[in-house]
Amino acid sequence: MIKRRIEITEDGSTTLKLIGSDEHFHSIHGAIQESEHIFIKNGLLQKAKEQSSIRIFEMGFGTGLNALLTLLFANEKDIKVDYFCVEAYPIEQELVEKLNYSEMLKLKGKETNYLSNLHAIVWNKKIEILPNFQFEKRNIKFEDIVLPKPAFDLVFFDAFNPDLQPELWTKDIFRKIFLAMKPKGILMTYSAKGKVKRALKAAGFVLIALPGPPGKREITQAIKS
Repeated sequence: MIKRRIEITEDGSTTLKLIGSDEHFHSIHGAIQESEHIFIKNGLLQKAKEQSSIRIFEMGFGTGLNALLTLLFANEKDIKVDYFCVEAYPIEQELVEKLNYSEMLKLKGKETNYLSNLHAIVWNKKIEILPNFQFEKRNIKFEDIVLPKPAFDLVFFDAFNPDLQPELWTKDIFRKIFLAMKPKGILMTYSAKGKVKRALKAAGFVLIALPGPPGKREITQAIKS
């Protein structure tokens, strides 16, 4: 069983740490600011400038922070989002209840329930969270899932780091995602390691190096040209 505990990052928002390792689910320099910078500002915002209906695939549902931020963005900007994610090892409800994203984002009313709802809904079934936000999560290893082709406009690749999960950062994995993406689709990841870039290029992506969030010099945007 994977053991995890809550930790507070530098922007005050929570993350989870894998007990027995130095691996965290989000940047220790700020969980919310990292997700907003990488996946919302440099991913979702860019696609929202081009289209009002976006289908997203997330590699690793984790704490649900990326899905929550996407839901809030879709609600604020009035765009339609179809969100699909996989998670092999869901976190325990007692940890979900200790995540402080609703508090840190100053959510009010029904918005305060969004994160718990994302975690609580049934697995392996598409659910309408809001009229403009469809959500489905699969409890499965990515290696075992069959992705539709071509389906996705945007990919949040948020797996654990390549040193901890090297099997998820290979040419074959990225090629599987590449084939499931629409032309001009964007893949965003926090990793800028050389072996990751080489694997992405070998899979067919065109890469753009972008400035990272606090504590990280560079992130990677990969485009299916």
